Amino acid sequence: MSILIKKVQLNNSICDIFIEGNTIKKIGVGLDLLADKVIDGSKKAAVPGMTNGHTHAAMTLMRGYADDMPLMPWLEKKIWPLEAKITNDDVYWGAKLACLEMIKSGTTLMVDMYHRFPFTAKAVDEMGIRGMLTHAGFDFNQRELSEIYKSDIEQFFNSMPSYSDRIKFAMGPHAIYSVSTQLLKWIRDFASNNHLRIQTHLSETHYEVENAKKVFGMRPVEYLKSIGFLGPDVSFAHGIYLSDDEIKILADYGCQVVHNPASNMKLSSGAKFRYADLKNAGVPISIGTDGTSSGNNLDMYEAMKLASLLGKVAWNDPTIWKAEDTFAIATEVAETLTGFKTGKIEEGFLADVCLVDLNRPEMTPNFNLISNLVYSASGNVVDTVICDGKVLMENRYVPGEEEIIEKAGKAAFNLVNR
Repeated sequence: MSILIKKVQLNNSICDIFIEGNTIKKIGVGLDLLADKVIDGSKKAAVPGMTNGHTHAAMTLMRGYADDMPLMPWLEKKIWPLEAKITNDDVYWGAKLACLEMIKSGTTLMVDMYHRFPFTAKAVDEMGIRGMLTHAGFDFNQRELSEIYKSDIEQFFNSMPSYSDRIKFAMGPHAIYSVSTQLLKWIRDFASNNHLRIQTHLSETHYEVENAKKVFGMRPVEYLKSIGFLGPDVSFAHGIYLSDDEIKILADYGCQVVHNPASNMKLSSGAKFRYADLKNAGVPISIGTDGTSSGNNLDMYEAMKLASLLGKVAWNDPTIWKAEDTFAIATEVAETLTGFKTGKIEEGFLADVCLVDLNRPEMTPNFNLISNLVYSASGNVVDTVICDGKVLMENRYVPGEEEIIEKAGKAAFNLVNR
């Protein structure tokens, strides 16, 4: 399949983009090339698909279920008891709903951590986006749970050839307070032996840091360093309560940190994400929405705005999180975070391209496209989504969206009433 996008704004120029297979093959003015599909890009801008650096896709079924609570009571009294009743079918329809929401708001790649990996993978595969997907790990220092998790990981990893190249398997230990040292070491070894990436939650709350000091005698990053867990294949969600020494350790080991502003604000986990310090130390940063039970939507355009504005007010500095930097963090970080060569509209990159409708009130005037995208837009400005060289949404319509909304809604109420 080939696609030719004609007369579209790319950065500050009007040009054509030719996609062949799953790759951006040619960018230029007045391209005279035959294509299976021609898209009129006039009054539109071409932007990379967003990368949602951290989420829990199937938790769309829990949107609005347990709001306005602190993190640990929220987990222990609401989320974990409900998840104990979740079924394979629930995960499948919850993940499909998440994929639909991300497509409708211009996200083409997500890093996901959840249970029942095969059913998230099936949903992502069918919906056509990319995913670095993990099977969430918990053992709470119980050997039996640890052995079950190891068995599941080996089974799921061996099943990967049945999925498309748009899906990567990764390791997803939940957190240092819910995963034993022994299991964390096993995960590290399994990831290293099989060339897999790892993502886990880290330093999300002040309590987590104090508990680590009490249990391990050191701060969270120091503890993970002491057990040989760190490396350039590891990313951490949240990372709010990091010390200067911990930031240096993360930089030394090439780890990444994913900021989740909506979730952090809603759960009051903390406002002072150390963006400037991490950036200056050379730690790669990305942005995520977290799950919809804590962030309530999967709109990366909103996440960009929240990250920038929260950073400015938290540090009393309007120059922090400049629009251009924020947009790059939500797109260009994709390859570092996941290994997918996407996040840029350049020849040779994977064809993950979104067309933004410029003929909208919030996009007018168009003095600065990136500023409008970060500060003015929501995901509703996205008109067309192409991922892996295939059109997933055109004129804001995704084939089959009605069925997904209906069945996911029913699954959510059935889960809560079960």
